[in-house]
Amino acid sequence: MRDAYIVSAVRTPGCRRNKGALSQTRPEDLLVQALDKAIEKAGVEKSEIDDVMIGCSFPEAEQGLNIGRVAAQMAKFPDEVGGATVNRFCASGLESIAQSAMRVMVGWSDVVMAGGVEHMSIVPMGGNMPRPHPDWTRENPEVYTSMGITAENVATRYKITREMQDEFAYHSQMKAVNAQKNGLYGEIFPTNAHRFVEKSDGTVVRETFVQNFDDGVRDTTTIAGLGKLRPVFSATGSVTAGNSSQTTDGAAASVIMCKEAVEKFGVKPIAKLVCYTTVGCRADEMGVGPAYSIPKLLKLVKMDIKDIGLFEINEAFASQAIYCAQQIGISDIKEWSSESSTRRLNINGGAIALGHPLGCTGSKLAATLLYNMQQKGVKYGIEAMCMGGGMGAAALFELCE
Repeated sequence: MRDAYIVSAVRTPGCRRNKGALSQTRPEDLLVQALDKAIEKAGVEKSEIDDVMIGCSFPEAEQGLNIGRVAAQMAKFPDEVGGATVNRFCASGLESIAQSAMRVMVGWSDVVMAGGVEHMSIVPMGGNMPRPHPDWTRENPEVYTSMGITAENVATRYKITREMQDEFAYHSQMKAVNAQKNGLYGEIFPTNAHRFVEKSDGTVVRETFVQNFDDGVRDTTTIAGLGKLRPVFSATGSVTAGNSSQTTDGAAASVIMCKEAVEKFGVKPIAKLVCYTTVGCRADEMGVGPAYSIPKLLKLVKMDIKDIGLFEINEAFASQAIYCAQQIGISDIKEWSSESSTRRLNINGGAIALGHPLGCTGSKLAATLLYNMQQKGVKYGIEAMCMGGGMGAAALFELCE
């Protein structure tokens, strides 16, 4: 089986739902820019791409109609280049990378693109018209459980206290503050955004500006301040807006090649995808997914947790991120604290500070992980996440020399 090399991986900033810089920019426009930038960094022509696979958790409305194909056409890929949309909820963007890489590995394609997009200002959590099956809701209502309630379940069942969650959230924000201050988000590209402005004569015009940073990072965050926030999913709970991921808008994309294509185009690859796996878990505690998917991944590749230099575990909620870190053996504060020089987990902050644009996040985190692996000279990195409905996913990347 052939190796699959990631030769470029980029992302837009992640910006807050409704109030953020990208809220009035259509998802297709964000995705087109991500595709264009990934192609530019890879240094190949669009005609060399065999297919474009895009992750999206709620492929409807403006991000519906097979946005993978629509965006590829908008980006002026030749008609011969196909496009598809894949949905594994929060891991959709990572699933797109895995499925694209597998085509390269088995020899069906030589050069492919993967990516993800989610515009949560336009399409709300759960979609515009969710319709759970009435009979199934009586038999197994847990599969439709609110993500916030699943986070509360994890906190209650596994004794993840409010204080633990707020401390973890504080450090996520502080890591992000430090990363922004020191220019450590090299995977972000300046993104053209739009806003509609009403003029004094009553006319509305569309203005274009450039957004180049995640706009949800809060440099004034304190543990004391987080402690004053009220629970949002249960009156007696511990999950708050401050220790949960932000809902955001964003897009990401990458180019994946076989070895022969890398040599043909004279490209220097970033890393290769070594292995990808998924696992199911109880739907009403879906956040524990990485606690199962990471050990499964390590078993498949015959490696130990000590072999992994960096982790990007999506911070859907602090409660589940903490529990997963505990279960895989990286919960010591030196592994994730903003004050630790040896941290391995979400070293520049996670979704609590940077946002979680659902179907984009898997591709977004891959771009972040690969950039950090390059900067740190880390050979092996793992990306993992939980998904609605009760699942976990994990991927192992190996840095190229």
